[in-house]
Order: sequence, then C-alpha cells, then structure tokens
Amino acid sequence: MPAIELVCLDMAGTTVSDDGVVERAFTAAVADAGITPGSAPHADALTVVHATMGQAKIEVFRLILGDEDAAQAANTAFESAYAELLADGAVSPLPGAEGLLHALRAAGLTICLTTGFAPATREALLEHLGWGPLVDLALSPADVGRGRPWPDMILAAVRGLGISGPDAVAVAGDTPSDVQAGVAAGAAIVAGVLTGTGTVADLGAAGATHVLDSVTDLLPLVVPAPADR
Repeated sequence: MPAIELVCLDMAGTTVSDDGVVERAFTAAVADAGITPGSAPHADALTVVHATMGQAKIEVFRLILGDEDAAQAANTAFESAYAELLADGAVSPLPGAEGLLHALRAAGLTICLTTGFAPATREALLEHLGWGPLVDLALSPADVGRGRPWPDMILAAVRGLGISGPDAVAVAGDTPSDVQAGVAAGAAIVAGVLTGTGTVADLGAAGATHVLDSVTDLLPLVVPAPADR
C-alpha cells in the first residue's frame, strides 16, 4: 500500500460533537413545513434523518418533503437553526480531534474535512472551531455535485490537492454513508468511528477497513511509527 498522503475526515459525529444538534436543527426546519414534534410525520421524518446521517442535508429534505421548493426552504431553515445552536455553544470538537489535526499536519499529511452541510454552515462551523488554518480543504456536496455515499468529495480532494491517487487516501467517518463514500473512492483506509450514529455492525457492513472508538485512533494507521520507517 502506498504511503498515506491525504486524510479525509467527516465533521459532525467524527471530529465535531453532535449531541443531538443536527436533530434539533432538523426539527426546527421541518416545523416550518408543518411537521410538528410529537406527531407521526415528525417521527417518520426523524427515521429518515437517522437513516441518512452523513448525506447532503438538501437531499434528506427532498426525501422527507417530496417537493423541491419546500426542501429548499427547509434547508435554509436548517442552516439558520444550526447557526443559532452554534452561537449558543452547542457544538464543540470531540476529545482529541484538534490534537489529531495538529499531529497530521506535523507529519506532513494533507487534510480535507468533508460534510453534508451546506457551504455556509460548514464555514460557520470552521470559524467557530478555529480550524481553518489546520486544514487544506473543506468540502460540501454543493462544491462537487453529489454528496455521500457518492465518492465525489473525496475524489475532488484528490484532484484539487495534487494527491497521487485514491490509494494514498485515508477516510474516517461515523456513518455508513461516510464509509460507502470511502470505499467507492478506492481509499486505502476507510475507518468507521463510533463517536456518532454508526454502530460496529453498520460500519462493518458498509465496508469499513477499520472500526475505531475515536477518530484519534486513526493516527497510528496513517503515520508509521519511527521503527517502521
């Protein structure tokens, strides 16, 4: 296997704590469309949300609402609700995630953050975390055409960052969609992490090469120990 050059990391649930923030923002967004908490349609909508974690948020709203205008309005409402939660301090780095970014940088690896959020939400999150200087690229589905489980974000990072090929890429994420995207891209390492919504069974079934307790466990997989060099 070639040496790893690029590490693609998911955000919410992988490097960033969720703690129900995405679900809360979804609930606020669909309430504007008449789907109220406690109702059967709301329960159905949450089932879809949980099943599609990691995918582009606009695609999830299309599935739930079945109407393009309503989906676009809900997506805008989601961005607004998430921004409010962000401002209230409801989102924070997962333990060790920022240290991992520093360690990957120190090892000379290239870093791309990927997310199902719209670019505006992604940028607000990056600014809140102060991670802009720590990463080489951050991508949303809107930047590349298709979100996960398609491999487009990973392959765009390979091309845009001058990586030799997908077999020099490690991917980590907490959902089956993250894993499926890594597998479809042909990444050498596709790690599922257990700090989000995915289970060992879910991530394994999606094709994960490794299932990790935390994204911090990725470091020894991508940075060889001195004795191995």
